[in-house]
Amino acid sequence: MNVYIESNFVLELAFLQEQSSSCEEILRLAEGEHIELVVPAYALIEPYETLVRRKKGRQHIDRELSKELQQIARNEEFKNQLEGFRDITALLLRAVDEDEKRLKSVRSRLLRFARVIPMETSVLTSAENYEDEHELSPQDAHIYSAVLDHLRQTEDRASCFLNKNRKDFDDPNLVDELTSYGCKLLPSFDRGREYILSETG
Repeated sequence: MNVYIESNFVLELAFLQEQSSSCEEILRLAEGEHIELVVPAYALIEPYETLVRRKKGRQHIDRELSKELQQIARNEEFKNQLEGFRDITALLLRAVDEDEKRLKSVRSRLLRFARVIPMETSVLTSAENYEDEHELSPQDAHIYSAVLDHLRQTEDRASCFLNKNRKDFDDPNLVDELTSYGCKLLPSFDRGREYILSETG
């Protein structure tokens, strides 16, 4: 079975979010060669944009909070009550470092065990059309175009496309197009895990 994944799958694992345990189980199935994970190359790049935004946001919070704490520390009444707040600012930055380490680890595992769909001209061109016709974001249009391009070139094989947010690809025309290639759209990694296990036994 081909299991197509997108950027949120990578983020779910890297940031240890709510459905990360399902993503981990799916990745282990791929590592055990029970399924074949297929990932557009862009889905291995886009998560770094999220990480950079998160890092900059937390660095900004750290700077602003540090300024406020310095001001409060000038008040003798509150001076001895600030240690816990300093721990919070340190935690913010440490958490980003841990996120980055996990992201690199997840990417390395995917590069070893997943089939990567390259950013070819045909994919980029089709992505522009999907963006215009179906009002997809540029990111989602590229992911969808890559998945569809791979489906067209793949022999008849059971497949599913996992994503986290139903609204990203919630267009009956897109769902019908995927279905025409025997690919089931599943807008939940938990549901995706259950479906894969039911199909692979």
